[in-house]
Amino acid sequence: MSRRSTKFLKAALSALHYSGADRLAAPFLSGNGVIFMLHHVVPDAPREFEPNGILKITPEFLETAIRQVLDSGFDCIAMDDVPDRIKGGLGQRPFAAFTLDDGYKDNRDHAYPIFKKFGVPFTIYVPTDFAEGRGDLWWLTLEEALRRAHAATLEMNGTRRAFNLSTAAGKDAAFHDIYWWLRQIPEDRARAVTHRLAREAGFDHTELCSKLVMNWDELRDLARDPLVTVGAHTHTHYALSKLPADKARQEIAESVARITAEFGKPCRHFSYPYGCELSAGEREFEFARGLDLATAVTTRKGLLHASHKDNMTALPRLSLNGDFQDARYIKVLLSGAPFALWNAARRLKPSGAKQAAAGN
Repeated sequence: MSRRSTKFLKAALSALHYSGADRLAAPFLSGNGVIFMLHHVVPDAPREFEPNGILKITPEFLETAIRQVLDSGFDCIAMDDVPDRIKGGLGQRPFAAFTLDDGYKDNRDHAYPIFKKFGVPFTIYVPTDFAEGRGDLWWLTLEEALRRAHAATLEMNGTRRAFNLSTAAGKDAAFHDIYWWLRQIPEDRARAVTHRLAREAGFDHTELCSKLVMNWDELRDLARDPLVTVGAHTHTHYALSKLPADKARQEIAESVARITAEFGKPCRHFSYPYGCELSAGEREFEFARGLDLATAVTTRKGLLHASHKDNMTALPRLSLNGDFQDARYIKVLLSGAPFALWNAARRLKPSGAKQAAAGN
């Protein structure tokens, strides 16, 4: 999301909050519950160039978010309980489930103590390659390569592009263009591009995974707490829609089987890498249904409603976003009003614009 879009969305959420429109809309739009999506929970101050900072929140904001959810009358539940609560419909308290993608060590070091303090269950979705220490965190590789470099040249869609990386603004613009180009091309080629950029910038991209992500022993140790559930997140963290059907099915099935073997109990929950309309669709949802998973989550924006009882492998989530670390934004989002406006706006857009807006 661009800084301009972020500024506009913050203004819109603030307007809903201060006008009281969110309170008026909540009884009609809030639904049965919400699944929150997180990635990193870290105390570090943001850097001038940090395009992946959107994936980071502070421990203080996580605590603020939990307090806001509880103060809003939500029950905090485990993903195991989500299907029954969705089917329960009206007449019960709304619920919230917290999920974290990729299995970062900061989830254990900074998020877990806060969840433990409040007795809030949570689910960590782990790509099996990541837990082996072989994961390719290419989006972080791209960020680090651009941070270190002063210039970069790439052949993109048949055109040679030269990027001036002498300023943070130049690095931000380059990251945006390169990231979304990489999201559109074949996965192996995209990763080869970031590997080359890392070599040219003088660092070893393979060290990122073991430095940042929990291994199997660390995950098993954390999962001894009944508050913690470990779910699957594919083997290699590829965008499944880019893969042939047999490969995409294998990515899901093998990751579910590996999580089951590592933790000695059935893996019941799955998260699609990237999770937007461009990365996972009905084909992938059907693969997950075929594995009898209790739930599978996307990154499509929205709250949970009774209608989701027939779509348990295509559940939306609400991102706890590094650009929106304010309790009032959570309060407004829980009302459902922003999603009603978002969906109305998307229906008015031409199809090409809809596809472009689906990237996050």
